[in-house]
Amino acid sequence: MMVAPVVTRFTRRHLQVAELASLSGAAASRWAEAEQGRFVLWLPVFMGAGTLLYLGLRAEPPAWAGAAVAVPAAIAAILARPWPVARAILAALAALAFGCACGQLATGRAPPIDPMPSRGVTITGQISRIEALPAGSRVVLQGVAIEQSSRRIARTVRIKLRPGDGDAGAVGDVVRIRALLRAPQPPAYPGGWDLQRDAFFSGLGAYGQALGPIELLHHEPPHSLALGVQWLRDTIDRRIAAVLPGTIGAIAATLLTGGAAAIPEPDRAAFRDSGLAHLLAVAGLHIGIVMGLVLAASRSGLALSEKAALFLPCREITAVLALLVGGFYLLLTGVHLPIARSFAMACLFTLGVLAGRRAVSMRGLALAATVLLVAEPWEIAGVSFQMSFSAVLALIAGYEALRPWLQRLRSSPRWQQMPRLRGVGLHLIALALTSLLAGTASAPFAAYHFGRMQIYFVLANMLAVPITAMWVMPAGLVAMLLMPFGWEFLALEPMGWGVQVILWIARATSALPMATFAVPHIPAWGLSTLALGMAWLGIWRTRLRLVGIVAVGLGLASPTMSRPPDMLISADARLIGLRVGGQALLRQGSGYSKFTRDAWAQYWAATPVPMSDADEGHVACAGACQLRSDPVGAFALLTLGGQRPDCTGAAVLISPEPARALCPGVPLVDRFTVWREGAVAIWLDRDGARVLTDRAERGDRPWVPVAHGARGAELPAALTDD
Repeated sequence: MMVAPVVTRFTRRHLQVAELASLSGAAASRWAEAEQGRFVLWLPVFMGAGTLLYLGLRAEPPAWAGAAVAVPAAIAAILARPWPVARAILAALAALAFGCACGQLATGRAPPIDPMPSRGVTITGQISRIEALPAGSRVVLQGVAIEQSSRRIARTVRIKLRPGDGDAGAVGDVVRIRALLRAPQPPAYPGGWDLQRDAFFSGLGAYGQALGPIELLHHEPPHSLALGVQWLRDTIDRRIAAVLPGTIGAIAATLLTGGAAAIPEPDRAAFRDSGLAHLLAVAGLHIGIVMGLVLAASRSGLALSEKAALFLPCREITAVLALLVGGFYLLLTGVHLPIARSFAMACLFTLGVLAGRRAVSMRGLALAATVLLVAEPWEIAGVSFQMSFSAVLALIAGYEALRPWLQRLRSSPRWQQMPRLRGVGLHLIALALTSLLAGTASAPFAAYHFGRMQIYFVLANMLAVPITAMWVMPAGLVAMLLMPFGWEFLALEPMGWGVQVILWIARATSALPMATFAVPHIPAWGLSTLALGMAWLGIWRTRLRLVGIVAVGLGLASPTMSRPPDMLISADARLIGLRVGGQALLRQGSGYSKFTRDAWAQYWAATPVPMSDADEGHVACAGACQLRSDPVGAFALLTLGGQRPDCTGAAVLISPEPARALCPGVPLVDRFTVWREGAVAIWLDRDGARVLTDRAERGDRPWVPVAHGARGAELPAALTDD
């Protein structure tokens, strides 16, 4: 009698479970059908993650490591076609390892690091680039030889010339100059922007300051495509400067040839604070305008001929012509990463036109990312890559999601009743929506690298972008066409008027109240989480994409979960900082780096204040200074020289001078420490101090110079106080 109810309940539960499983399977099938073809878009994401993993390692892996995982995983993914889940996991693993292998290959291709002399030397080399500066100019030399030692430098050298030294020569010239060379500087703090890594992959070996005038040895015409393009770029810049001197000419030259070094820093800051910095970083907007103008002009020209319009494939011809002009503009502006991404997508679009098929924008973005990660994998850690791809991803995904709303808006009866205002209104809505999507998506990456966010970027872009697209860039292209005839002034003058309007917009917007505000530093893991959330939101089509909001929110909240260091010591010990609330209390030695000071203020989102202005609750000095970020926490002891300090209770001893035997048993950070280990970060806890050096953060990598102590060198005179 008791068995029947039990069997009935068991059968009922079994049927319920089976029904739920059936519903889940049906839901999974519907989801898989809706997301069909989208998983391939994740492969560049995994590839980029593999590259970041490689760049973040503390030691160089074996050269075969990436390929040893990527090849078997790719083969296994191909063989696992009957098992979709296993195939997806193996494909992701293959992409991850392939990204790591691309980073290893780029490292292997890079020329070795050359040790730089510590004194002024006379060097000879060939000019590969001339860059105008707000005051003076600088040259980039290749094939550099040091005359005193007959040693050649495998990398390029950038030399800033003295003001008033006259003409720097021309691209291709072989010159001699006496200069003081210095290797690229290490990060301003552990985990900061790695200028040495950027220089390692870009082929730059040293910066320099000219100690004498540049001397022309002999003139050589450009004998390679790179030098020829650079010669053309310099020629265009000089022709522009002859008509539009000063800041206006520098901005005009930036838009046409890509070099922005001649723009004064206050005006660069105005563009940055107004959200218009992308206008100075030649990117997709610029090449889109150029190709669009060529496409419209050539299409209109062919339409004038009845025979051409009837018998020639005008659409294909104009698309190829626009692509060729876009490729020339890409070379002329220096093949920077954002414009290279846009050109790669333009190539895919042109192939779609020639094949009679519509190019898929999201796939075009994924293909562009893959190509760039293979060619220049180190760029993924840079601001250009991150801001460019995040902005385009947001535009594509945003317009895809908003397409039904935009279609209803276009067909709204209210718009139909106002035909004259309809076009203008829709254009303004599209412009505002584009600025909002691109600016919002790229803002966290800008905040990570620059420490600030802009408030009025939508307003500034709505005013400046149409002027750039319909006035400034068309006039610039006409000026380039007129240059062979010497008539460029006819178009450069109107171009200059437009540039003046854009500059006024940048200055006026940046001067508005609260135009920018400092934001807490996002830790690396938080930025990675945010980027993953943005990719999740942009790639998937179904409501599952909304899960990405959680990851984005976690990334934005990550500064509250990560405690920045309480103290920082620069790599030359000339700058010592203590974080106290919204202030950075600084001890500034003679000859300290203003770049390092600004980087610390940005990292801490704090206002730099002299340490002497601090209250005694945080800085108390009597022979030596006790430094506390928390009045009840541990303190660091900062020596001032002269007498032996009382080391009782000190969690760490800091000295701008060598202080080996000053406080036995107390952790020490002195001039020898930073000379060997680079910048130092210190966390003061109640039970002691945690010390992190730049060398410990970056590890032993090819772009990290060998520790000074490993060569048995002595402390150089350059580190002594003036």
